[in-house]
Amino acid sequence: MNDRSREIFRLVVDAYVETGEPIGSRTLSRKLGMDLSAATIRNVMADLEDMGLLFAKHTSAGRLPTDVGLRLYVNGLLEHGNLSKDERSQIKAQCAAGGKSMPQLLEEATGMLSGLSQCAGLVVAPKLSEPLKHIEFVSLAPGRALVVLVSDSGSVENRVVDIPLGLPPSALVEASNFLAARLIGRTLEEAIQEIQTELKEHQAMLDQVSQKVVELGLATWAEDINGSSNGALIVRGQAQLLEDINALEDLERVRHLFSALEKRESLVRLLEMTKTAEGVQIFIGSENELFAQAGCSVVMAPYKNTRQQVVGAIGVIGPTRIDYARIIPMVDYTAKILGRMVG
Repeated sequence: MNDRSREIFRLVVDAYVETGEPIGSRTLSRKLGMDLSAATIRNVMADLEDMGLLFAKHTSAGRLPTDVGLRLYVNGLLEHGNLSKDERSQIKAQCAAGGKSMPQLLEEATGMLSGLSQCAGLVVAPKLSEPLKHIEFVSLAPGRALVVLVSDSGSVENRVVDIPLGLPPSALVEASNFLAARLIGRTLEEAIQEIQTELKEHQAMLDQVSQKVVELGLATWAEDINGSSNGALIVRGQAQLLEDINALEDLERVRHLFSALEKRESLVRLLEMTKTAEGVQIFIGSENELFAQAGCSVVMAPYKNTRQQVVGAIGVIGPTRIDYARIIPMVDYTAKILGRMVG
């Protein structure tokens, strides 16, 4: 594209982000500040349409950007805005960890991001991958026990496991002590194989009942570590997506989006793509099959612990005309603050 085409294209996208409506050649002529006739602008827009960057809903209507056009805009023409001092302060304050559990911190951060962006906020909460400082089996009911795991940073995770009926309380204590001696200061992933080997080779000094409790706990954890579970998904602010519906087709897209959000496993897989990449990732409309019918965009960023390991991802989902210039730095900043809080 030459400079003239680029400027006309940028104005079409800016108008779409602002209003969601197509823009015509006469309106563009007034906005451009160039000595160009409406006919010349129509010719340029026709060329951009041939390139697959614009389309017209109706023959006589103005133009809107395609998903390909939005990708070009985001990658090459967008100038990111700066967060205001108030926005930075609000994000820092909302992500302050004082007295909050990790799930609470992530839920509040997601809700805050939804409110600031006027989109739905979403986050993949990490599995417990930090070294542990406490582990304990607590009897719940006949045949059921709660396993309490506490990490070095204070994150708490509870698992319910099935245990043999009629189990004496001493067996739970023995199982807790056995695992504590081998897990504290290490992650589950680091220690689980060694403990399994010890049990298999009958090196563990445990009675038969206590060993069964340990094996049941290890089976639950091994499934989490080796299976498809990638952490908990939190979605907040879906109602924001209903605020700006101007037509029946907009409502239909939102319905598709709500349906997609219910497919949590597919959404987590999309977010996992974010966790394997560097920096903010943007998925626009038909670029991903999950949201192709919904006509929306996802802006996500991974957050890391102090060892620079990616432990989760946070971002927003909204219509393709979201304010990319404002939301991209907002998501990026929130992810960095979350990383500091995670520790």
